[in-house]
Amino acid sequence: MKVLHVITGLGIGGAEQQLRLLLRQLPTDSAVVTLTNPGAVARGITADGCPVTNLDIRGNRDLGALPRLTRLIKDGRYDLVHTHLYRACVYGRLAARLAGVRTVVATEHSLGATQIEGRPLTTGARALYLGSERLGSATVAVSTTVAHRLRRWGVRRDRIHVVPNGIDVPRFGYDETARHKTRAELGLPADAFVVGGVGRLSPGKRFDTLIRAVAALPGARLLLVGEGPERDRLRALAAELGADDRVLTPGACEDPPPNPAADTGPDLPSLFAAMDVFVSTSEDEAFGLAMVEGLAAGLPVLHVTCPALTDLPAEAAPGARQISGTVSGLVAELTTFQERFTSGEGPRRLPVPPAARHYDISRSAEQLMSVYDHALRRNGGSYARPVRRPATPEE
Repeated sequence: MKVLHVITGLGIGGAEQQLRLLLRQLPTDSAVVTLTNPGAVARGITADGCPVTNLDIRGNRDLGALPRLTRLIKDGRYDLVHTHLYRACVYGRLAARLAGVRTVVATEHSLGATQIEGRPLTTGARALYLGSERLGSATVAVSTTVAHRLRRWGVRRDRIHVVPNGIDVPRFGYDETARHKTRAELGLPADAFVVGGVGRLSPGKRFDTLIRAVAALPGARLLLVGEGPERDRLRALAAELGADDRVLTPGACEDPPPNPAADTGPDLPSLFAAMDVFVSTSEDEAFGLAMVEGLAAGLPVLHVTCPALTDLPAEAAPGARQISGTVSGLVAELTTFQERFTSGEGPRRLPVPPAARHYDISRSAEQLMSVYDHALRRNGGSYARPVRRPATPEE
């Protein structure tokens, strides 16, 4: 089966890195087109052996990109086109239709309650999304929560399939050697209590709340992994609170790295190993991948919202707890963890919970192949490998 993946950009981000992980698992002949920004993840995908083409789009109104993408799809003789992220879904669905490819699957990675891909939802954005959605064959939601949001938007129930994000669970297993090495590289004392956060440094993640809470805990450190437009403001806030030397912002971390043998600094599992508790202060998530990674690393996880966990029974993630997200509430929660840490009570790491194993990337790839087969059969094609029927939002 020849599959073309079309994505808006390939800088470091959750959807982008999720695509790379899936490509490593899918038993398809795949290629990738990025509309713009062939960044670090594009280099990683290429290093994995999958070709990447940069369409070099010149903005949202670059209509010349549409015939270029149409020609590329037609020349490639693809059986299926899979689009990722809002702009790629709009361009990719239309281009596939013009190129004569009838089977188009789109993944909705980042539909929140009030935003899509970090941008406020508007009537125009919704209308354009729904109009282009009808040109496709199936829409993949990364969580049951997102599936319900799509239904409320007006996407037909029979077109929605839930394929959750996935992680390479064994990679995140706790490594004591990696903990000491990473702390030494980052200048973190071996006995310091370290709070962790991972994500794009944008207003919606509310990392300012986390900085304020850690600043109020004498001796605590914050390891904030990610990059984004809020970086300078967050650094200034840490300095204003007198915690500049206790807040570390090492930047974005491509995971997995394109070349594991190269010395490019700590990888994501090693950064998780350096933490003692993981916190997500975001109030609007489509999935919550970093929280699942934290659980796979054996960390206790505090979160304001996480569809990946609320979609499962509570006993699937005993080390996770939902919190209010206020500074005072977070200070109280972290104080308890800090006291346990400094007194040496309890294990340094928790067992990997069922929730983490539920979201293994190999399982996600199998479910996605089922969606491909389902979509192809609806259009008169098929794929020979026996696969399970895709999950629906009710299952």
